Amino acid sequence: MASVMQLFSLEGKTALVTGGTRGIGQAMAVALAEAGADVLLVQRDESNQNTKQAIEKLGRKAQIYTADLASNDSMKALVPKIVKDGHQIHILINCGGIQRRHPAHEFPDEDWNAVMQVNLNAVFTLCRDVGAHMLSRDPDQYGRRGSIINVASLLTFQGGINVPAYAASKGGVGQLTKALSNQWAAQGICVNAVAPGYIATDMNEALITDEKRAESILSRIPAGRWGSPEDFKGSVVYLASRASGYVSGEILTIDGGWMGR
Repeated sequence: MASVMQLFSLEGKTALVTGGTRGIGQAMAVALAEAGADVLLVQRDESNQNTKQAIEKLGRKAQIYTADLASNDSMKALVPKIVKDGHQIHILINCGGIQRRHPAHEFPDEDWNAVMQVNLNAVFTLCRDVGAHMLSRDPDQYGRRGSIINVASLLTFQGGINVPAYAASKGGVGQLTKALSNQWAAQGICVNAVAPGYIATDMNEALITDEKRAESILSRIPAGRWGSPEDFKGSVVYLASRASGYVSGEILTIDGGWMGR
């Protein structure tokens, strides 16, 4: 029987990560490397080398693939290129996302479409293509072909204010995660999501700088603090590894207790 440390090990695995240049995505990418994985980073360009360098400092391999989540053609071309280069993808982390804020009655079509493309359409395209790649190879000795981890949100469950596109896209991510789990769990692909609560990152800057709103949010978080990207490291390694081998279709909420209130 494997030891607990072996269950959590990602030695010999390769992860594909979107949204890894900063915040939660960066913490997740580094955590996977700390657990032994090599990492392929999907970025709009190669100007930000911080995550790549952090992974390489750990003695793991890191490579940047340039692609644009806002372009479905770019997304469709990505996995074939990676596979052609000889990589096997064992773990997919869909963390890339954008936010647009407007009152619902004024929400512009172009912002709605942009949010849906990056936060949901691109996630589906990568899940589909990486899933097909995983299905094309034989399972390992444990019956596993891979792990897919999507990044959902509290707004997978709640509606938010002034963010109808984001709420709709993240609701979609939750249902997509369950649908793909139903399809692939028996084939050795675990599909799960993490749902961040209120995390102190660039995406939430508008909330953090609104003193009144920030205070009302903080007062409702049972943990008594906003989350940090570091709070996601253990969870992503768990969901990426054999430790969670019988967990699929789950949305793991990392929110300091927010949803329990």
